[in-house]
Amino acid sequence: MKRRVAVAAALLTTATTALAAEDPLKICLDENVPPLSLHQRGKPDSGFDVTLAEAVAARLGRPLKIQWFESKLDETSSPALEANALLSDGRCSLVGSYALTRDALVVPGIKTARLPDFEGATRDDRRRRVPVGVLAPSQPYIYSPLTVVLSEKARDRKIAGIADLAGLRIAIESGTLGDAILMTFDKGRLIDDITHLVPGRDDLLGALNRGDFDATLLDLRRFDAHRAAQPDSKLTASGYYYPIGINRGYVGLASDPALIVLVNKALSELQAAGTIAELAKAAGLTYLPPVEPAILGDQLLRVLQQ
Repeated sequence: MKRRVAVAAALLTTATTALAAEDPLKICLDENVPPLSLHQRGKPDSGFDVTLAEAVAARLGRPLKIQWFESKLDETSSPALEANALLSDGRCSLVGSYALTRDALVVPGIKTARLPDFEGATRDDRRRRVPVGVLAPSQPYIYSPLTVVLSEKARDRKIAGIADLAGLRIAIESGTLGDAILMTFDKGRLIDDITHLVPGRDDLLGALNRGDFDATLLDLRRFDAHRAAQPDSKLTASGYYYPIGINRGYVGLASDPALIVLVNKALSELQAAGTIAELAKAAGLTYLPPVEPAILGDQLLRVLQQ
């Protein structure tokens, strides 16, 4: 009798494992953040996060299914709540390239949230609210810093810190992290040099490329995307990275801790093999390995308040 029970249990375990292997690993990716991820009708999906998702799914022995979504850049949107809604609604088990900050991982202060626009969404999906859970991060897989980009006229300026921007015509998008850093630097020392542009309306890098301005401070990922789209660009990387940046990784729900453990193991193996750096290079993304602390706390806030 005991032998029969043991055999039945073994068969059940084998069947469960097989079903889990057949179950797709569903990962949500933003459809328009090249070279991280890009989804365009009639064109193959591309980007670092696409190939990384494929590598992680392969390590887990599961097929991959990407759920594409569109994140709105406006004052009413919340990337944390959008990610939580997608996960809590079962649209995916992981969201890629999630900014690992303490504020983005707090327990939600509300019980429900709206879904962002996602591929396959119906009219009802755009109206309904989803009960949200608690987010749980994976280990980081890439570091995203802010960098100074210079126009052709200012390409020989040596930038070792924010102070070296003094006297240059600085352009910055209003309401961004770069805006806060520049406006508060050394008690407003650079304010008279700064011109504010409207995100989503003004072409920051285009204006810099035309020579309208000398310098800006922005996410390194955006400069990578600009260089890929415009190989003949006159803009120059200063080589300076603001000392406080953000690690990016996956985020899932705390109710599925086993998945995070498996994903962390896969990421560790891919990192050790050099695969993550290779995938970034192939996608045209400047790869910088994650830094400590893995999750950014209030370090930046303390700098801004000085």
